[in-house]
Amino acid sequence: MHVLGLHWLDALVILGYVAVIMYLGHRAGRGTKDTEDFYVAGRRLGRLYQFFLNFGNATNADQAVAVSREVYRTGISGMWIQYLVLFLTPFYWFTALLFRRSRMITVGDYFAERFRSVTLGAAYAAFTLIMAFIGGGVGYMVAAKTMMALTPKPYEKYTQEERLAVDQFREFQALRAKLDLGLTPEEQRRYEELNDRYKRGELKSFISYTDPVKFYFVYGGIVGIYTMMGGFTAAAITDSVQGALIIVFSILLIPLGLMKIGGFSGLHASVPDYMFHLFGSVTLSDYAWYTIVGMVLSNLVSIVAVSTNMAVAGSAKDEMTARVGVLSGMFFKRFLMIFWAFAGLLAIGLYAGQLHDPDLIWGYMTRDLLFPGAIGLMLAGILAANMSTLDAGSVSNAALFIRNLYQPFVPGKSERHYINVGRVAIAVTLLGGIGVAMFVDNLLSLYKYFISIPAIFGAPIWLGYVWRRLTKWAVIVQIILSFTIYAIIPNLFQTADWARRNPAFLLETRPRVVEVRTAAVQEDVENGLAEYVGQPITKRRVIEPAAVFYDNVVRQDPSDPNSPKIGMGRFNAEIWVLSWFGIDFTGFTRAQLVATRFFFDALFPFVILFLVSFVTKPLPKEYLDRFYAKLHTPVQPTKELDERALEESYRNSGRFERDKLFPGSNWEILKPSRIDFLGFGGSWIIVGLMILLLWVVVNIR
Repeated sequence: MHVLGLHWLDALVILGYVAVIMYLGHRAGRGTKDTEDFYVAGRRLGRLYQFFLNFGNATNADQAVAVSREVYRTGISGMWIQYLVLFLTPFYWFTALLFRRSRMITVGDYFAERFRSVTLGAAYAAFTLIMAFIGGGVGYMVAAKTMMALTPKPYEKYTQEERLAVDQFREFQALRAKLDLGLTPEEQRRYEELNDRYKRGELKSFISYTDPVKFYFVYGGIVGIYTMMGGFTAAAITDSVQGALIIVFSILLIPLGLMKIGGFSGLHASVPDYMFHLFGSVTLSDYAWYTIVGMVLSNLVSIVAVSTNMAVAGSAKDEMTARVGVLSGMFFKRFLMIFWAFAGLLAIGLYAGQLHDPDLIWGYMTRDLLFPGAIGLMLAGILAANMSTLDAGSVSNAALFIRNLYQPFVPGKSERHYINVGRVAIAVTLLGGIGVAMFVDNLLSLYKYFISIPAIFGAPIWLGYVWRRLTKWAVIVQIILSFTIYAIIPNLFQTADWARRNPAFLLETRPRVVEVRTAAVQEDVENGLAEYVGQPITKRRVIEPAAVFYDNVVRQDPSDPNSPKIGMGRFNAEIWVLSWFGIDFTGFTRAQLVATRFFFDALFPFVILFLVSFVTKPLPKEYLDRFYAKLHTPVQPTKELDERALEESYRNSGRFERDKLFPGSNWEILKPSRIDFLGFGGSWIIVGLMILLLWVVVNIR
């Protein structure tokens, strides 16, 4: 018996999971008395809850899908679309301390307090709520695509239109497989037509019974109910259950996939060896070493602008709990990401050329490799991974709305009133995510969008914590300029017909043919290119042109070779700005284009902040003294002791001057303590061990 396309046993597992988290949400709601309970769990969470909260909040199924899809597309180096966060992890040792000592509830509070500007706090809140819609949309989309892959429609039940989309996909994959060997003129023309249709999303590898829109509303309703009942406490408690399911979904496919492909030796016999290079090839990969550096820098600027960071760190009972909780949770996620990447490698060997959308890999592997019951467990794990991010995020975003948008204009209401309005804000946030999921179909495009945008507010957060000379007007100017380049122009130009048809914006890189020295795989032996698997051979690879300013440049009418071209996808305004200085990007590789964009995203905000700060007036000294005195005062074991310590610091703000790395200057950086060296240095050792483990895994034969 099947229920909505699922085996009854799988449906039973999912219903059991939903019942458990609903009960936990209801139980958590009984202990919620005020807004501090609702938004930061009363600042009383211990290390175990902090571990699961950080792990669950940081881990999402869309990240697993993004890693596996990029590995499937470009090889193991594609995992850096997400694994670049490995190099950011040591810095959480300091951000957790800053956020806990800030003693705030939202990042919007930081802008309002540091710059004495309710407007900046409201601007951050409005910006983050819009971004929350995008982030929620990602979670919905991944869960729905996995469900779609688990419920395929039989070919004989396709409509004529669906059958055409599937048949053309198969024809396209057959022509693509011959691309490196050379196509006839007629085949080349047909390939170009189908390639344009593929870029437009018109080709499908299969059709599903699942209606994604209906799925979005059911899924969002479940998250909304238990989160609105218990707030941040419910998120922390349910994350402990969801964390166990995340571990299951991350590992479950690997042993069965290895068995099917013939173990590690079968994997290497099926996947070209250049796809096992950790940092890719500057000619064949989108992720060369310098691309990864650019993405790391951009993400480092952005991480402090994530709205949940303040609430997660602020919910810890003390500083060390916050620091240990964030590092343990984050590093465990990095460990599981190795399994996600390995699933992508297995997908190359098992399903190369069979999927129209790499986002479907996880669901496709689940349906192919698992059995009834295990499929339900996998789907529950994917739902748990998404819910553990959506619940904490929706509570943090509700806090932003209440404290930085609603309460300043509607003051003096009861705690219960603000909690109830916050519950409405949670529902609106979840509904906004559904709206995004209905209009966006490409997961990777959202990820590349996410890396850049938070840097707009991340730069003034980093600089405002350590440099007292940073001014309010510098932040305002920087936000306006950065938002124009990172968000307004890209969205305007990708929808404006005049921009999409402008020949100046339709530049493409020059096509190239490269020779790659590699070990032969089984397909090479079957095609007569090698005598045995593993034989060193030289293969010809065609590097197709890449769009310079848009994600893709395609013909308006794919069936007409003379049709004019148009731009599709995000318009990369960063590249456009740099082109004003005479840089010729047509000779760049795709990896170099991506790297250039992210280096710009990381550095441009700081350039503006420094330049404008030097010509505008900072806040009064006495106000800044009070802000940094609080920031330098360690959190005490009880609320009463903490208030007493803060009053002492306010009376004698100069007590920390001798502890500064640069006393007498505008830099508010304290001398590193022994704990700082141990935590930060030890984190880098773990980073090295993680990379070593990854290298060992991909080189097992």
